Amino acid sequence: MRDIKASVAVPEAIALVAADGCAINGFVWRHRKSEECESASARPVVIVNAATSVRCRYYFRFAAFLHSHGYDAIVYDYRGIGESRPSTLRGFRASWLDWGQLDFEALLQYAAREFAGQPVDVVAHSIGGFVIGLAPSNGIIRRIVTMGAQYAFWRDYAPERKRSMLWRWHVLMPLLAVVIGYVPAKRLGWMEDTPKGVALSWSGSKARFEETYRHGEFARSDDERARLVEQCSAVRAALLAISVTDDEFGTVAAIERLLGYFTGSALTHLRVAPEQIGHTAIGHFAFFHSRFEDSMWRIPLAWLKSGALPDDVPGNVVSQRMPAIARHEPAHVFRRALDSMTIDLSTNAE
Repeated sequence: MRDIKASVAVPEAIALVAADGCAINGFVWRHRKSEECESASARPVVIVNAATSVRCRYYFRFAAFLHSHGYDAIVYDYRGIGESRPSTLRGFRASWLDWGQLDFEALLQYAAREFAGQPVDVVAHSIGGFVIGLAPSNGIIRRIVTMGAQYAFWRDYAPERKRSMLWRWHVLMPLLAVVIGYVPAKRLGWMEDTPKGVALSWSGSKARFEETYRHGEFARSDDERARLVEQCSAVRAALLAISVTDDEFGTVAAIERLLGYFTGSALTHLRVAPEQIGHTAIGHFAFFHSRFEDSMWRIPLAWLKSGALPDDVPGNVVSQRMPAIARHEPAHVFRRALDSMTIDLSTNAE
């Protein structure tokens, strides 16, 4: 194992502004031009997309790991969270759509501008995988690795946890959001405090995500919802979706439901059981803990380097498919594909 502390620079703070004027803040690990790579253009830059209401600082060790292996790396907080939190969350407008269309988009534009000529890769956790599909510039991404990426449709939750998860995330969370004006999740020991609109995006999530935005504060027209689906298909990056068997959010049904939107990408879904790497648990959050550096982190590292799994990869490949729909297919073709995908995932099989 490499000594990360000895081999990487201290991250630099970055302050960006999204297209609507909202401040988006984060950190970058940047190599000097003389370091490691023969030319800057050969060195990829990796954007790390966080899970819902998880601060970007949680991913520092993973970003440092990427940096120690020759990558430039960026972590950031979505609007309303951590470094990008306003003085008050009451009345603050934010949704999952904003996180993708505006915040992640700002990061893609920053990477393209500040790391001109370098390949842009993304590692995404949970909802961070979903927001990739919403960004207008997502076609510039070269490779993607997601961990437990899904959009919290309740029927996909692990059967043994479904009742308690429904109560917390789909009853109590939206109730708090409406009554208080935001979710005081930190006080409850859940996660970071969460904007009302994000909580409602989560609690109201439908089988097809675009239907979540048919009504309510963040409603979109029929044409706008169709464009959300089409934007997901604009992703051309080779995508590795990692899931683990003890993740109550990231069931096979949940992961495959989201992958069904990335019709323009070559997709691989790898599922790992904790015992296959000599651990008793991983769950939805622990993948990015440094104790998995020697076992799990080498999987995204290999994918980012080559677009392929390492020969001795643990786990089992659940699905693997090439791009299913051509770039200029009309919207009704995308909808037909998603209709078929929803039927296939009507059972929550592991």
